[in-house]
Amino acid sequence: MTSTADKARELLRLHTDPELLLVVNVWDVITAKVVADTPGTKALATASHSIAASHGYPDGEQIPRDLMIEAVGRIAAAVDLPVTADLEGGYGDAGETVARAIDVGIVGANLEDQMKPLADSVRAVEAAVAAGERAGVPFVLNARTDAFVKAGDREPQDVLAEAIERGRAYLDAGAATFFVPGMLDEAAVTSLVEALGRQKVNLIGIPGSLPLARLQELGVARVSYGPWSQNVALTALARLAEDVYAGGGLPEGTRKLN
Repeated sequence: MTSTADKARELLRLHTDPELLLVVNVWDVITAKVVADTPGTKALATASHSIAASHGYPDGEQIPRDLMIEAVGRIAAAVDLPVTADLEGGYGDAGETVARAIDVGIVGANLEDQMKPLADSVRAVEAAVAAGERAGVPFVLNARTDAFVKAGDREPQDVLAEAIERGRAYLDAGAATFFVPGMLDEAAVTSLVEALGRQKVNLIGIPGSLPLARLQELGVARVSYGPWSQNVALTALARLAEDVYAGGGLPEGTRKLN
């Protein structure tokens, strides 16, 4: 794969394939290279929370858009795999943000609805899709709803119903897939797939999530890991520091990966 359009077509194929697409999120060039070189990796995804944290910013579009675009562009340039970027809510202009991401080699993106009014969220999806069309790239937009992560004390069935409503609206507006982060049980996942279609729903892997094999059976398209991959790395770093301060040293099995 050499062109941005070729990588976008491959990323879309990976989502529509019945085999569950697994993407371990990365946040800089060295993590991208390590994951890309790991057997089984077919595509990469960035994590906005992790990129922001690595630059000293809190999550939630606090990192300047220019810096985020630069960071994801460096990752895309460092590997030969399709890269999809977490672009949060689009930084106030989803179309322009996606256009700039495409310019630096990104071929897909998460776009959060942040539970804004549905009409506003649909317009953002439409703008992002149009940016891909103008660039001549079959951009893989992964429209995300925060219905579950911001559910509060709402009734679970009401949350599920709103997620399905938003998913249908975003897919109708041109999104390739629909991302529903949160702790979802099997009944909720089944309902989402039945309502929106197989290979249309993407989930996040978190402690306590359903087994990957079961998610593939249910027709989920993709599982990503968001900031959890960075937390795994940071946990290893913290344990190293703890062991060193206790008189130990490097753990057995440490590999030289950079």
